[in-house]
Amino acid sequence: MNVLVVGAGEMGRWFARTLVADATHSPDIAFTDLDSTAAQRAADAVGGRAVASETTERFELVCIAVPMPVTAEAIETYATNAADAICDLAGIMAEPVEAMAEHAPDCERVSFHPLFAPANAPGNVPLVAAESGPVTDRVRNALTAAGNELFETTPAEHDAAMETVQARTHAAILAFGLAAEPVPERFQTPISAGLFELLETVTDGEPRVYADIQAAFEGVDDVAAAADRLANADDDGFETLYQAARPAQGTR
Repeated sequence: MNVLVVGAGEMGRWFARTLVADATHSPDIAFTDLDSTAAQRAADAVGGRAVASETTERFELVCIAVPMPVTAEAIETYATNAADAICDLAGIMAEPVEAMAEHAPDCERVSFHPLFAPANAPGNVPLVAAESGPVTDRVRNALTAAGNELFETTPAEHDAAMETVQARTHAAILAFGLAAEPVPERFQTPISAGLFELLETVTDGEPRVYADIQAAFEGVDDVAAAADRLANADDDGFETLYQAARPAQGTR
């Protein structure tokens, strides 16, 4: 299987490594990126090759691994390079699924969203299989063989979930970081220590990625409104909000 990975960032490199690690198919990997040096480094790391961003070469599979705001544009640009299948790793699903259907209607089309940073792989990977087939089945098998838990969803279900598990979660953690004062470790409680640990994890990433998530999904305004309700509640109101905040059974 010959594969073109569009985007030489962390997620594109993770995808390529995962396919290469599955000895069943021994894929030939090519990378392209607007940063040709990054594409060459990514290709060298997996024993592949780099191709120019304007390549007209055809591949059995094209994987779009670029930032969310430019995913649909990249799908439109590189759909003609896909001979059999196209997939994306964008993290948002409605728009890429629509773009693949429009620009690659005759191809196998799957949207994957690894719910982890590559350094924390393996993990859960929701997917929307708009059009399955042998090429994307090989991808699914390789991801599963690497220890990932794949499950099918819909664009609407996925994107609604991301409003909480990404947009609201990140906003709450970053807001805590902005509001928190330095505290000696001996004063930490299990809860505060856990929040500071989460803050370290979130702020160890790439700011652009978190900004893209906030732009793609609603949620940050809800966190701000909830904090305002807590700040202005009287004793009875606070107790009501406290009880309302308890997670519903089965939501974790």
